[in-house]
Amino acid sequence: MPKICHALGLHMHQPLGNLNLLLDTNRWEAQQILLAYERPIHFLRRYGDKAKVHFGFSGTLLEQFLDPAIQQKSQDILDLGRMLEAYKQLPSIELVGMGYFHPVFPIIPIEDWEEQLWLHRQCIEKVFGRKPKGFFPPEMGFTMEMIPYLVEVGYSYVIVDSAHIRRQDGQPTAPYQVYLAEWKGKSIAIVPRERDLSNAQQSGMDPVWFLGEAKNKTKSFASPVLITTWTDGENGGWFRNLSDSANFWGYFFSPYLEKIEAQGDFELVFLAEYIEQHPPTEKVHVQTGAWNVGSTSGYDFSQWTGSQSQKKALEAIYRLSAKYWEKAKEQQVNSGLEYTRKLQEMRKLLLQAETSCYLFWGESWLPKLYDLIDQAYKAMP
Repeated sequence: MPKICHALGLHMHQPLGNLNLLLDTNRWEAQQILLAYERPIHFLRRYGDKAKVHFGFSGTLLEQFLDPAIQQKSQDILDLGRMLEAYKQLPSIELVGMGYFHPVFPIIPIEDWEEQLWLHRQCIEKVFGRKPKGFFPPEMGFTMEMIPYLVEVGYSYVIVDSAHIRRQDGQPTAPYQVYLAEWKGKSIAIVPRERDLSNAQQSGMDPVWFLGEAKNKTKSFASPVLITTWTDGENGGWFRNLSDSANFWGYFFSPYLEKIEAQGDFELVFLAEYIEQHPPTEKVHVQTGAWNVGSTSGYDFSQWTGSQSQKKALEAIYRLSAKYWEKAKEQQVNSGLEYTRKLQEMRKLLLQAETSCYLFWGESWLPKLYDLIDQAYKAMP
């Protein structure tokens, strides 16, 4: 039986304005969510360097954590500034990048990719004082065309859903090793997210069951074996439960660490270190897609683009983006401070409108998207 390396990742995100709204209208839910962000710190401190976990914080979430008004409103729940400082000091985490405003990259204008990527990377460096090494695509929306952009920004690996990875002959791959993908002369390590075990991590699982299932799934594979599980870290009762006897950290993570330390055949790893020790050689193609959400398969983007109203909203984003780039070119002959200020305001509103949540939640959230688009046109120089 090969030793199993486990890369465990958690994805943290809130669209701009959502924490403020919850603190004003549903403090109980706000408390559950905020404490879900803080809870990992206590367990990671307890287990030291054995508790290796990957974290991705969206730029919009960090922007809200840093907002003095939100810090003030939430001070009876937790100290957000102290929480961020605690994460900054933790040696047992590896940070990953994404897009600042949490866009589904394959469905937004390609012209906007670069700034979404750079804004987030710069935000992570500013808040945590370290560079993110890998990339977790928001909603796991990935296309091979992203590879040169990710390499340019400085990422060495990207996590993708295992269902979309194909060998050179078109056959599915095993999700228990790292692969290599290349696009236009640029290559990046491809880390498969094990879909079944990630589903279990999201919904709730017992450490004994997980260990047995992981061993059973990988028993026919030669070392090194890598299992990567990645989920939201604050959504669902499993992560929000205030009782450590019934949540991910107390019911699964803590006894899981104790069991793997005692058994010796499992090990939590950081992906950057693992890939350096086991550089990938087998080239693969990753089909364009996303992760599975609810009843959707992730083989298309129907959760964000399935309805006519979603399609129309996306078309409106493309029109706004085209108008922005038209105005950006005009800036060369209109270099006044007021023109630049308005252009920057328009730019931020456009990028914010690309947040996946506005499309994901359909009819109830599309008005928020259109409001941002309207504001962007009003700001247009």
